[in-house]
This record gives sequence, structure tokens and C-alpha cells, in this order.
Amino acid sequence: MSKITEYFKEIQAELKHVVWPSRNQTIFYTLIVIVLSVVVAYFLGIFDFIFSQGLGKIISF
Repeated sequence: MSKITEYFKEIQAELKHVVWPSRNQTIFYTLIVIVLSVVVAYFLGIFDFIFSQGLGKIISF
């Protein structure tokens, strides 16, 4: 049981060393992730459409 309490004390000590981002940084980075995800999904959709059209033309020969 002493190892478990020591483990949680070490966790608490380590969390004091963590530099947490500010609220504005968190919102900014979240928006970046969302925008990049939408852009990547858009490009993947375009390439999927192009390749499926090309494959459809190849199969129809």
C-alpha cells in the first residue's frame, strides 16, 4: 500500500512542474486543429473523387 501512496505523491510533485497553456492558447490551438482537419478532409475528398472517376473510366473500357 505504501508504494501506491508514494506513486500518487510523485504524480502530484510532477504535475507541479507542468506548464499549462493559457485559455487563449488552448482555444487558438484547438481552432488550428479543427481548420487543418477540415482542409485535409476536403483534399482527401477531392482526391477520392478524382481517383474513383478515373477508376470508373478504366473499368468501363
